[in-house]
Formats: sequence, structure tokens, C-alpha cells
Amino acid sequence: MKFTVGIAMNPLGQLPALAKTAEECGFSSIALPDSLFFMEKQSADYPYTPDGSRMWNEETPWVDPLIAAAAMGAVTSRIEFYTQVLKLGSRNPVLLARQVGSVANLIGNRFGFGVGIGWAPEEFEWCGVPYQKRGARVDEMIDVIKLILGGGMVEYHGTFFDFDRLQMSPAPTKPVPFYVGGHTDVALRRAARVGDGWTSAMIKFDDLVQVIARLRELREEYGRADLPYEIQTVCIDRFGKDGYAELADAGVTDTIVVPWVFDGIGFDGPLEAKQESLRKFADQYIG
Repeated sequence: MKFTVGIAMNPLGQLPALAKTAEECGFSSIALPDSLFFMEKQSADYPYTPDGSRMWNEETPWVDPLIAAAAMGAVTSRIEFYTQVLKLGSRNPVLLARQVGSVANLIGNRFGFGVGIGWAPEEFEWCGVPYQKRGARVDEMIDVIKLILGGGMVEYHGTFFDFDRLQMSPAPTKPVPFYVGGHTDVALRRAARVGDGWTSAMIKFDDLVQVIARLRELREEYGRADLPYEIQTVCIDRFGKDGYAELADAGVTDTIVVPWVFDGIGFDGPLEAKQESLRKFADQYIG
């Protein structure tokens, strides 16, 4: 099982140094979060907390994950990066294809594209995109981005997106893996149908086991059971050697961790303390 470092809500100036240290310690990847803006009043509940509130405020630092991947990729050579997850629904797929292809090329195919729909109506509406039919629109967006990233002259004529023949060069020299987020059955179906893996939000172990079993059923249904598949998780009730062994036995391929939180260091804590936490975690679990 691989270990990925989650860097959500950390000061932006710390990110390149954290990526370098994570690479030196043997972590597999950096998970890149996505948040467009903080709306003062939210019209929908955040789906991954018990009371629907957000875990951050208007002063919490965020960075565009594709820009973060390019910046951290420039100071590393082996560690990989993936969005966890980028909210597709409020964006344009043709522009995203250019951005994803650029990052993949610039950092030597060390980029994976974790995608979700997005939970906040404001992110759609204030970016000029309707909230209605967002699931069907995202399905087309994934098709469009994959098509363009595949290289060559392509065209697309769908319900929501329509364009004649175009080409973006250079295309990535290897396929960009797509990891699909979401815990609903519709999201799991999408992950099984078009994803190279599934990526979770915060989840308990018992629920995770049920999701993995459902994904196996769905991948069999779609004739994709024999293809390589990633299970990336943020499991909130399994830690330590025994806990990580349980996750691996359950079928998890990649555990996303924030080592400094285990040591009582906040997101706004000093860089050196976080680096020491990375080294300690690697000594305990990665070797």
C-alpha cells in the first residue's frame, strides 16, 4: 500500500518544501485539494461533516491544484501528484484539458486527475454554470477531457458540449489517470465506469469496506474488473501498523495521511515541525 500526503489548508509558501521532504521520505504522492472561494452564506450543506458545516473559514489558504502541482513538480523528480478532488462542475472542459495536459507534460507524467462534481450551488452559478443536470454535464466533461488529452485531431458533439475538429499539442506522452470521487451510488458507478480508481473523502472503515465491495460489483458489471484500479482513501478510524494493515487487506492501494496532525501540529504550524513529522511517519510505516 502506498502513502500519500494531504496538503490541504497549509500555507502556500510551505508547499514546495513539504513536497521535497515527502519525496525524500518515500511517500508516493501529494494529494491536492480544491476550493474556488469561500461564500459567506452557503445554500447547501457540506456533505462530509455531520452538521453540514465547512471545516475551514474565509481566511483558510487554498491554491489552484494544477498550479500547485506544477510548482511542487518543479522542485521534485519522482513523487507524483493528484487532485483530490478537482470540482469539475463549475469549469470548462476544453480549458481544463489544456491545463491538465500542460501539467502532465511539465512534470514528466507524474500527475493524476482526481475529479468530482462539486457540492456548492454558488460555485456553479457564480462561475456561470447551471447547477441543474450537473451529473450528466460532468459525465460529458470527463469524455471531452479524455478525448483531447488522447492527442490528435478530435471533435465532440454532445448535449452540453459541442466542437468541431481541434488538436492540443503536445499531448501527454502517457495517459493521465482519472480518479473519480464521491460516495453516492451514482458516483461509484461513474468511478467504476470511467475511472482508473476511486478516491474518498473522510470515511469510516466499515463504510469503506462496503464501498470497495460495491465498486468490485460495478466494475464487473461494466466489464472492467481485470483492469488496474486504485482505491485512495482518507480513513478516519484506522491508524498505526495494525490499522494500515487492515486497510491494505480490505483492498486499499493508497492511504492519504497528514502526519503533522498526528503529532498535534496545526495546519498553520511551522514548516520544520511538519517536515520532522513526515520523517517520523516514514520511519515508522513506509520503510
